[in-house]
Amino acid sequence: MRDFLVAGNWKMNGSTASNAELVAGIVAGAPTSGSVKVLICPPFPYLSTVVAQVAGSSVAVGAQTVSEHEAGAFTGEVAPAMLRDIGCEYVIVGHSERRALYGETSFAVAAKFKAALDAGLKPILCVGETLEQRESGSTESVVEVQLGAVIDKVGIAGFATGVVAYEPVWAIGTGMTASPQQAQDVHRHIRNVMAGHDADIAAATQILYGGSMKGENAAGLLAMPDIDGGLIGGASLKAADFLAIAAAAAQG
Repeated sequence: MRDFLVAGNWKMNGSTASNAELVAGIVAGAPTSGSVKVLICPPFPYLSTVVAQVAGSSVAVGAQTVSEHEAGAFTGEVAPAMLRDIGCEYVIVGHSERRALYGETSFAVAAKFKAALDAGLKPILCVGETLEQRESGSTESVVEVQLGAVIDKVGIAGFATGVVAYEPVWAIGTGMTASPQQAQDVHRHIRNVMAGHDADIAAATQILYGGSMKGENAAGLLAMPDIDGGLIGGASLKAADFLAIAAAAAQG
């Protein structure tokens, strides 16, 4: 039986004051059920502060991206070991915004996934299709390529500690959401692709849904057998909204 993971991706939002209030609310209201883990991923400048704020609680902290390099002349980049050093447990890799806005290829994302694993982080691999790709019937092939690049790099064993997040690009920040069955169909396909390499790892891997999940639609999505939580954007910026999703997971 897989546990739920509810992860908040704050993107480029927050301030010292607003973060303190948000984190306090999340820590106070996070589910006590051991079947639900809550994760928050602030922007880089606030990671250390947030790690300190959640100390002693069940809330985990992660970063929104990472370099594939261990160290060196890479101005502006952050190494995986640095994230571990300050107390991060997870890191998001391959978010659709990183792919679309900053040109991250599936090859580059796979390198980041490996670097994160090597440093002892738990990478959350984002995969998903654009509206054009969905309408052309390419959803399954798109996620297979994105997933396959990582499996080629680290083997299926990399997902013994890694996580997958399916984020239909057309549903991110648009207010559109895949129906529970649409999301389930892709989650099942992802798990089936993984099972072709190792059925046990496929069965144990958490696969999150990452397309405009909110308190009002979370229960329906989380009731699906292959949806193991959410990668939450906008709804993670208000404690009540974020905790409503976590509560739906706890009830699932």
